[in-house]
Amino acid sequence: MKTVIHTGMRGINGLQYTTQKDKLPGKGEVKVRLKVAGLNHRDLFLMDKRTEQDSPLILGSDGAGIIEAIGEGVNNLTIGTEVIINPCIGWEKTDQVPTALEILGGPTNGTFAESVIVPQQNAIPKPTYLSWEEAGVLSLSALTAYRALFTKGDLRQGQHVLIPGIGGGVATFATLMASAIGAIVSVTSRSDVKRQKALQLPIAQVFDSHSNWKEYLKTESIDLILDSIGPATFSKYFDVIKPNGKIVMFGASSGDEITIPARAVFFPQINIVGTSMGSSEEFIAMLEFMEKHTLRPIVDIVYPLKETALAFQRMERGEQFGNIAILID
Repeated sequence: MKTVIHTGMRGINGLQYTTQKDKLPGKGEVKVRLKVAGLNHRDLFLMDKRTEQDSPLILGSDGAGIIEAIGEGVNNLTIGTEVIINPCIGWEKTDQVPTALEILGGPTNGTFAESVIVPQQNAIPKPTYLSWEEAGVLSLSALTAYRALFTKGDLRQGQHVLIPGIGGGVATFATLMASAIGAIVSVTSRSDVKRQKALQLPIAQVFDSHSNWKEYLKTESIDLILDSIGPATFSKYFDVIKPNGKIVMFGASSGDEITIPARAVFFPQINIVGTSMGSSEEFIAMLEFMEKHTLRPIVDIVYPLKETALAFQRMERGEQFGNIAILID
């Protein structure tokens, strides 16, 4: 099968378009002939950490396609079923977070290939209203956004959520989901181009990440902040969040080391919560939520499989607005 592997060196330069031997699904597994896969920032982080000594790896966590083979013991899926892949393996119950999350595309081979083998419970019938491009980029970003907003953030109708760094997949999904329940959504970006694009989303306002946030929000205070940036913006959160508000962290694109002002946390009783990906229960709930509200992923651009490296260069430069898709079949 045609595939893109990462091997030989760190970063995007380690990507190679090549051919690998096809495999058959084992007990309890299904083999999915992929139509579309999706990029995530997680892939960039993995490539930057891998060394020349690491074995070749097929990256990619998101994907959608058609089941072309089933293993022994699979009784709830049939060949020909159109499915979307849940990339979080082995996390079934929402309140039972695994010690180590296993995610498709590292350490196990992922979706930048013509086919992928996954446990049967991770292949979910594709919502019929979604195109292949939309279904192929949905899983990881939408699942992360759903858990951050509702499981961890407990967002309610009428509350105000601030999403710094609009443009990435999780941020755009979170914007659409929050607006769908009647929450007020404000977003930020350093990029004027992205701020202009954000005006097409169901938001209350958008402003420069480097600006004085209090001037834009005026007397309005924030119930929930979704943080994927870390130290570059973290200190600003305490200027705008209301007492008993929540900061839900799911990323750290500007680095890992954060200085937390202790009194700004305990006097107004701010809740700082971590989250990452989501459970099988949440994945099903997320798909049902999206279908109920007819939400569609924002697809930034589509590249063919052999141009996966170009797709990652666009992501690395921070040019995307929404999700980048890889057309496989």
